[in-house]
Amino acid sequence: MPLRTRASWVDNPPVQGTLALNRSELRRYLGRVGDRWQLDGAFLGGTALNGVGDRALAAEAVTFTLVLVADSFDSVPWLERVRVAASLWDAGEMGAGVEAHCYTRAEFDRKRDSVQAVRDAVWHGLDLLVFI
Repeated sequence: MPLRTRASWVDNPPVQGTLALNRSELRRYLGRVGDRWQLDGAFLGGTALNGVGDRALAAEAVTFTLVLVADSFDSVPWLERVRVAASLWDAGEMGAGVEAHCYTRAEFDRKRDSVQAVRDAVWHGLDLLVFI
């Protein structure tokens, strides 16, 4: 089952980032995560990517939202998944910190519509398995 419906590709507007993306670091990050879990999906959003409209944010409020989807998360407690995924992120290289969300496919299906940060990353962010 696809992680996004076909309609999302049509309705998903272009992303205008607030920070330049370090694609090589994103590739390395996905490699570090991939060494631990086989990813079924990876989406990047957040204020560091999409901004917040006309409002200015303090530097510490600018973060990436990262949604990782892997059935291999099933045997790992949720908090440990998030802690490990966040610890692998290099904020210095990426220019901002990360708010990590790590779900199995079943969890992702529930959270995609109920958690705004996840919904925004999926609908308005980048599909990293396609982008990278």
